[in-house]
Amino acid sequence: MTLVQDAQRDGARLAKACQVMGINVRTYYRWVSEGEVTADRRPDADRPEPANKLSPEEREAVLALCNAPEYRSRPPAFIVADQADKGRYLASESTMYRVLHEYDQQHHRGRQQAPQRKRPPTTHQATAPNRLWCWDISWLPGPARGTWWYLYLIMDVFSRKIVGHEVYETETGELAAELIQKACWREHLTDRHKPLILHSDNGSPMKAATFLEKLYDLGITPSYSRPRVSNDNAFAESAFKTLKYRPG
Repeated sequence: MTLVQDAQRDGARLAKACQVMGINVRTYYRWVSEGEVTADRRPDADRPEPANKLSPEEREAVLALCNAPEYRSRPPAFIVADQADKGRYLASESTMYRVLHEYDQQHHRGRQQAPQRKRPPTTHQATAPNRLWCWDISWLPGPARGTWWYLYLIMDVFSRKIVGHEVYETETGELAAELIQKACWREHLTDRHKPLILHSDNGSPMKAATFLEKLYDLGITPSYSRPRVSNDNAFAESAFKTLKYRPG
């Protein structure tokens, strides 16, 4: 600051003087806005070390304590509390977290399983009719209490056309195989060179061996929702809700 002010008194422009010193003009004005020079608050500024900063020996002691057999799978909150019960204090909880973070041990220490990066879910895009189908099975109330019928429904995602539907008394892979065969005949999909993807959830009829064998014979690629993610099959679920709550 003294060098910039001396340069101004000698006739230099403030912008040029700040440029030579490696600071911005707005930084200079902020430092002298209150009539006196304030502390440098830039993130990369050199600051004096705090008096209570841990020495290298103390940091190694913290790391050794966190990796001790009785603490290697424990969080710093437990370590600090257990050490306090024993009448010992080495560092605070936040300091232990900071030391572990510097040594890349904050998330994976001891016998804990290392974090795994999950792949993004596979997506399909319907660019034309009969390229992407979705299907599902829904329960319908039967003629008596406690009895149910099962609605098998196949929908073309591109046009929202119902390409196949049947109502059965049971829920099996054999009936699903018959339905997909009828839907392919109805849509004239006998050419195996046309790629067709059939998306569904993870129900037992969808993964039955008979049904999968039929898909292989028809040249259809199966696709499944992620576990416990119901909106991966949103088109079929939405059609079922419209059918049940808005009839006609």
